Amino acid sequence: MRAIRIRETGGPEVLRYEDVPTPDPGPGQVRVKVTATGLNYIETYHRTGLYPLSLPFIPGGEFAGTVDALGPGVSGFALGDRVATASGAGGYAEYALAPADKLVAVPEGVDLHLAAAVMLQGMTAHYLAYSTYPLKAGEICLIHAAAGGVGLLLTQIASRLGARVIGTVGSLEKAELARAAGVSDVILYRDEPFAPRVRELTCGRGVDVVYDSVGQDTWEGSLDCLRPRGMMVTFGNSSGPVPTVSPLVLSSKGSLFLTRPTLWHYIATPEELAWRAGDLFGWMIAGALSVRVDHRFPMADAADAHSALQGRATAGKVLLIP
Repeated sequence: MRAIRIRETGGPEVLRYEDVPTPDPGPGQVRVKVTATGLNYIETYHRTGLYPLSLPFIPGGEFAGTVDALGPGVSGFALGDRVATASGAGGYAEYALAPADKLVAVPEGVDLHLAAAVMLQGMTAHYLAYSTYPLKAGEICLIHAAAGGVGLLLTQIASRLGARVIGTVGSLEKAELARAAGVSDVILYRDEPFAPRVRELTCGRGVDVVYDSVGQDTWEGSLDCLRPRGMMVTFGNSSGPVPTVSPLVLSSKGSLFLTRPTLWHYIATPEELAWRAGDLFGWMIAGALSVRVDHRFPMADAADAHSALQGRATAGKVLLIP
């Protein structure tokens, strides 16, 4: 089969399209014939070595396709079933493996490309709004990168729950996408400091929660946006990791709460995985959740896809197609 393999860490140029052996599923694993693979920022960290993996490796944990082979002990799936996962291995390839207990069936009413696009970012948006800080009607949240993959989905879910969404974006085009998703107030962060504007929009009170996937560049300003006893949710590092923080900073800024969640702890059981994926697929079928695919790159052009993602040239999901 053909796949993208990384032999050494570095820039996008280390993503090499090669012939590699087709993997055999082990106990509890399913082999999937990949229809589409979702590109996620964590794969740039794997590529650069920020989050080290043993070399060489095939990146990609989020994909959708059809069941091609079952490993020993697998039940509940049959050859040809339409499936998706956010917890697979080697997804930048024509065939990839996934643990059976981290695989979900994709309903006939959901396109497999959209299933690949929604698993990681959609379930991230779901746990942020339903579990990390359960949003209530009338509350106010700040979402950074509101026109990004998670941002557009989180905005829709937050609005569905009755929350008011303030969002930051980097361009007028992205501002329109954010508004269409349900952002009440859009801040162009390149044109004005966002923290004073948030205070102005909330009449000095601050927001109940900040959902921040940007990291280093927005960290201090995000803390300044929160009401007393508000929650800072930092869940990404697209601008670099946040600096070391003293607990006294949280005290001085209003007895703030701080959490650094990750998806894997929020889909730790099959029941939780089924709940989150089931909600997303149900909303998609009902037309209540729009999943924006910004670009589909051929798998061979994975380097171009990484460059576009890191250059903040995308709005919505990027897919790789074998």
